[in-house]
Amino acid sequence: MGPLPADGSRTDFTPHPATPAWPSRVHSQLPCGVPLSGRIEETGRVRGWLPGPRLSRLLKAGDTLAYFGLGWLTWRFLDGELHWKLAVAAVGLGGAWLALTSLRMNHLFKTYFDVLSRLEVVIPSTLGAGLALFAVFDTHFLATRVLAGIELAAWGLLLHRYRSNRRHFVRQGHGPVPAGCWLSPPPDVLQPGDLILTSGLVAAGLRESVGHGESVVRARDGSPLSFTCRMDQGALLHGADEFLSGLRSRHGHYIVLRLREGLTREQGQRAEEIAREMIEENRAWCERANRRRGAIIARLPLPRSARDWLIRSWHASGYDWLGLFMGRLAPHRWTCIGACLELYRRLGVKTNPYGTGLLGFGTTLFDPIMPVRFLSDPAFRLLAAGTRPEQAA
Repeated sequence: MGPLPADGSRTDFTPHPATPAWPSRVHSQLPCGVPLSGRIEETGRVRGWLPGPRLSRLLKAGDTLAYFGLGWLTWRFLDGELHWKLAVAAVGLGGAWLALTSLRMNHLFKTYFDVLSRLEVVIPSTLGAGLALFAVFDTHFLATRVLAGIELAAWGLLLHRYRSNRRHFVRQGHGPVPAGCWLSPPPDVLQPGDLILTSGLVAAGLRESVGHGESVVRARDGSPLSFTCRMDQGALLHGADEFLSGLRSRHGHYIVLRLREGLTREQGQRAEEIAREMIEENRAWCERANRRRGAIIARLPLPRSARDWLIRSWHASGYDWLGLFMGRLAPHRWTCIGACLELYRRLGVKTNPYGTGLLGFGTTLFDPIMPVRFLSDPAFRLLAAGTRPEQAA
């Protein structure tokens, strides 16, 4: 594939011909800073329309209710509570799973890097194909067998397309990343507003390529700073050069997402000020929380050693531990990616809605804000292999 226009006008994502369908172990362990494939100027996720928060929540609610409804009907079928003829019920349920998965397939193609997205294909296809196979062998009616056979063929075609889509991705670390991305670019290509997604313990636990996020802020002296919220330190600003050099020395990797619109001069100047305001808010919350927790522990009828252990174990660092499992954005404490998202919100940068919960209406239940999901956010584009520093600027 030839170089893309410098203005990023390309809207599709075509893999380089040299990219294998699924990389070998040797290919997946490329050293940091080495482009994954040939010369590509820049690329990103499919540039698209950003739906409004209300419409996004309605779509998410519809998806969730459809999954719950089909899951409940499938359970009733397996438990023998459906009073239809079993083969007819199996064909009907299998067709419903096929229709729902087919409608979501374009979205699932783009979000293959997300482990939950991959499960949205694996689980329905296993259920649907299993129900169709059951219907083939459980009935003597030709029409039912024909329908079940059509469903099996459709599932096969769908899975073939899904597996073919893997050529758009390569495995890096514990999960896939888009083919052609610039793996661990040098710090001199960073711009204010860039989102750095890195490997680490969270990525390893989730079996994903990246699991930590930091946002680039330009200091008053022009040096690049990195803003995030860490589990042991809370919100902080530190030098981007030192952070990325340390990550590479530990054989970690990172990718960079760039805002499509970019920050205005005013936003770029305000970013450091807003980040430092968030750090002060985070520290003030920690002081209040630790005083409150210390007062509670001091009243407990326990030995001093036990109270000291509780104070150390229950110490508030400023990290939002509950937000690690739920998609909430608390007022003064955040996860790493939650801190970046709050910084973008205060700067007035519009992104996809995150952490809206299973039904999409702000419940935050079982909907953590995962860094890897920003790869499919239309507000960002992925910095690609072969981009020269002057072109990245």
